[in-house]
Amino acid sequence: MKKINAKRILASIVLGALAFSFAGCSAKTEQTSSSATESQTAQGSTDTTTANVSADEKIVLKGIVDLVPHSEIIEHVKPQLEEQGIIIELVATAADSTTNERLDSDEIDFNYFQHLPYLESEVEANGYDLVSAGGIHIEPITAYSDKYASVDEIPDTAVVAIPNDGTNEYRALRILEENGFIVLDPDAKDSLSASVKDITEYKKQIEIVEIDSAQIIPTKDDYDFFITNTNKALEAGITSAKLFSEGKDSPYANIIAVRAEDVDNPAVKALVEALLSEETQQWIADKYNGAVIPVIDLGN
Repeated sequence: MKKINAKRILASIVLGALAFSFAGCSAKTEQTSSSATESQTAQGSTDTTTANVSADEKIVLKGIVDLVPHSEIIEHVKPQLEEQGIIIELVATAADSTTNERLDSDEIDFNYFQHLPYLESEVEANGYDLVSAGGIHIEPITAYSDKYASVDEIPDTAVVAIPNDGTNEYRALRILEENGFIVLDPDAKDSLSASVKDITEYKKQIEIVEIDSAQIIPTKDDYDFFITNTNKALEAGITSAKLFSEGKDSPYANIIAVRAEDVDNPAVKALVEALLSEETQQWIADKYNGAVIPVIDLGN
């Protein structure tokens, strides 16, 4: 009978454990084959801005975005990312109140529908470990009307609908103040969460109706004018007259939101880099003609 070599057994056990460990670490990496293309949710090092992907390996980033303009902008950069081995899979094109929760719980890898103040309010309220990977475009909140063609035509008794959600209500009140309808309490201007209770003076005796932003356009005929985000106006295809809106100095850029652990993920960085390229930002400017504003100065 041969003697059992204890050192060989110990070495075999260690090697087996290491092999199992590496197998576990690479469980998210799935190789493509001739019959099907499988992929991995991006996990990468922090020393590069592009994903290092082999020819037979793909990285999938799953995301939830709003339909317009977000999904259209993502579709524009998809081919560029595919050349780098990064596949963008849109799980949904209608963000809702659960979208940040789904990101925080690892169901998706990024979302693209919100501005940073909204994300920060969600983080504070829910304890999410989410951050911005970069601001991409601005959707200036805008006043529209089906009854009047200019601000000068709006009567003192006009009824206006504004969104009642967090920072968007503040944004609506801010442009009402800028256009001579109201005066806000100076303290409310710093809180980014003003409501009608923070109005100190009505320069015009308008009636302000605070409603869910999703209900503003469907009920727009009930109001003399209404204030909403431009993405909602674009999605609805409204032809209402544009009265006034935020300018290019708006601090509310729509962002790519990710888990904090993924902010330096090479695939995430590649996505943001593609979205912030001069070519993509010029495409945004050309396609939306001011309704959506690129974040970089194109010198136009």
